[in-house]
Amino acid sequence: MNAPEKLVLPAAAAGRSVPHESARAQVAGAAHYIDDLPEVRGTLYAAPILSTVAHGHLKAVDSTAALALPGVQAVVLAADIPGDKILAAFAHDEPIFASDLVQHIGQVVGVVVASTVMQARAAARAVKLEIEPLHALLDVREAHAAQSYVLPPVFVRRGDAAQALAAAPHTLNGQLEVGGQEHFYLEGQVAYVLPQEQDQWLVYSSTQHPGEVQHWVSHALGLANNAVRVECRRMGGGFGGKETQAGHLAVWAAIAAHKLRRPVKLRLDRDDDFMVTGKRHPFAYDYTVGFDDAGRICGLKLLMLANCGFSADLSGPVADRAVFHVDNAYFLADVDISSYRLKTHTQSHTAFRGFGGPQGVIVIENILGDIARQLQLDPLAVRRHNLYDAADTPNPTRHLTHYQMEVEDNILHPMLSKLEQSAQYQSRREAIAAWNAANPVIQRGISITPVKFGISFTATLFNQAGALVHVYTDGSVQVNHGGTEMGQGLNTKVAQIVADELGIPFESVLATASDTSKIPNASATAASSGTDLHGRAAQYAARHVRDNLAQFAAGLDACGAGAVRFKDGQVITPSTSRSFVDLVQQAYANRIQLWSDGFYRTPKIHYDKTTLTGRPFYYFAYGVACSEVAIDTLTGESRVLKVDVLYDAGTSINPAIDIGQVEGGFVQGMGWLTTEQLVWNAKGHLSTHAPSTYKIPATGDIPAHFKVALWEQPNREDNVFGSKAVGEPPFMLAISVYEALKEAIAAARGDGAVVQLAAPATAENVLRALAQS
Repeated sequence: MNAPEKLVLPAAAAGRSVPHESARAQVAGAAHYIDDLPEVRGTLYAAPILSTVAHGHLKAVDSTAALALPGVQAVVLAADIPGDKILAAFAHDEPIFASDLVQHIGQVVGVVVASTVMQARAAARAVKLEIEPLHALLDVREAHAAQSYVLPPVFVRRGDAAQALAAAPHTLNGQLEVGGQEHFYLEGQVAYVLPQEQDQWLVYSSTQHPGEVQHWVSHALGLANNAVRVECRRMGGGFGGKETQAGHLAVWAAIAAHKLRRPVKLRLDRDDDFMVTGKRHPFAYDYTVGFDDAGRICGLKLLMLANCGFSADLSGPVADRAVFHVDNAYFLADVDISSYRLKTHTQSHTAFRGFGGPQGVIVIENILGDIARQLQLDPLAVRRHNLYDAADTPNPTRHLTHYQMEVEDNILHPMLSKLEQSAQYQSRREAIAAWNAANPVIQRGISITPVKFGISFTATLFNQAGALVHVYTDGSVQVNHGGTEMGQGLNTKVAQIVADELGIPFESVLATASDTSKIPNASATAASSGTDLHGRAAQYAARHVRDNLAQFAAGLDACGAGAVRFKDGQVITPSTSRSFVDLVQQAYANRIQLWSDGFYRTPKIHYDKTTLTGRPFYYFAYGVACSEVAIDTLTGESRVLKVDVLYDAGTSINPAIDIGQVEGGFVQGMGWLTTEQLVWNAKGHLSTHAPSTYKIPATGDIPAHFKVALWEQPNREDNVFGSKAVGEPPFMLAISVYEALKEAIAAARGDGAVVQLAAPATAENVLRALAQS
């Protein structure tokens, strides 16, 4: 049958800025999160019992007063755990409930279960803990002196750093302190656990890793994985804070539900969330760098101290990625890196957007900025001197990272040049110098910094994904994959990819909730790899169905299957054009399979985790940012005035979503480096545990001049649609704000000395840097 004449058909779905698949529902308040789900009859509510001491022996738990309160059903402690009392985490070093020892203020000792949320929370605070205090390690350098580690240290060396430093024309020694960061997702941590028949369990979890929640819950209940089903339709933000940390709540709720044989929901309030869950890892650094008259690094010796909190959690891979990204965009010929993973008595720090990458990138950018100011050179020129060579440069040694991966697709040279021109960097730099000479109170600074970020999980086994695609007889399509939607647009992009693979409108494809009963053993949605992995798996699943339909159409029209095309809702052979719906209905009548699975494993990657050498990343994503700031030299206050970004998204699947991710990542990185300060007091209590004391960027902090452009060049590796990852790399572009602040401080001081600016650059820290001599 022929298509109607003059039919206006939709353009291809991928490559267009189609709206986020949940946008309309979210604006209307009709998008359901875990706490919005209808609760079944008999649902109870849990609240955590928190340690009030940073480190000590737990001598007794007195629940008498709590159990006497109205509505209280039970107090659940370590003795109530039917399975292993240690979480099924990689290092096996974290108790589900503290029983003999408490190791941070806010560590969960148990939960109180009651008929209402407020009854449970009030009762949890009525539980009395008898704790014999022990000395608490709260400072990372003190912990290092005490050799307090959650994991063994890692050392990466290339060349002879000591000899290179001795021969260098110039050297600098320095220290840097970089704080952590609270995830501050809009939807807090929540889990809802429902008993099913025959000792099976349904868990609704706001998690980036349903498979791990399934594993942890079954392990704690002493069951096989197949007895636990975990579902997550969407999260109201994650940023890494729901990669492992969501599993704790699911386990706590599941143990309570197991004890009482009733559904249990556990949702942390914001204060408890701050006290219980881990943050971005704070880092401390000592370094010695040698360099020549042009600012090119000759040798680097670097000590990295990662504050991991009381248990390992994901500290190993986070600290590893920090080591991998110490180079950022720059060739390091002779380097000696020591990475220590310190145990302190705070929350166990965890994944956060960038996953250690920001803690690696900031130290080398800090060093290069200091070198430029020491030599009185333009920092952009110094950065250019240190870049990895372009792919067509004949010297291959300057293509090799310190972990022995070749940089094959370096596009930073042309990207820097383009942004330098479009942002008018040189003329603005001159104008800022003139401004600073005339305005001693308000000083300005400008900086351009690049990012080279490796894309893949550094643990090779996680770089795999599965998906299911179902075509129904009305031509509508459903796709399910192992990734999770946290607002980043993963389901939208996957639906676009499936729509194009089948040649149908985007509106015909529905992405459904992540579900461990559909896709087993899925990796966390993390490492900026969601679309790369799940988009490709879904594409393969759709391709299998398309191939079935193509073979069927070829049989009908006596042609080769390769001659059948799927486009604009039509299936076209050399002799006939049919609608996709008509062909699907005919195929069903002829018993042709209309669903399929797809599986993808990232190619080329490998590395030796004992030496941190190899090819841990499939490709690199690149970006450059130019930021201009102003500081008040009397108060230390600062403001970001202008931001220009050029980001390498490859061939973008959805430009609007990608630009939104760049903007959001940059602003979140800006918050990490300017206003978001975590403060633990001398007793180990997190003093900044609410929005009143912990300040994320607000609308007034966004500069009026904030321009984001995408670099239009496809991924050189065979990635889905020629795209590149977007989630994490833009976060590190905000380091340009930090470097611009240091430029402003240096201009205000005018002494040519190294600027020591602790991050975040709060008003207090800016004043301290201004007062240095």
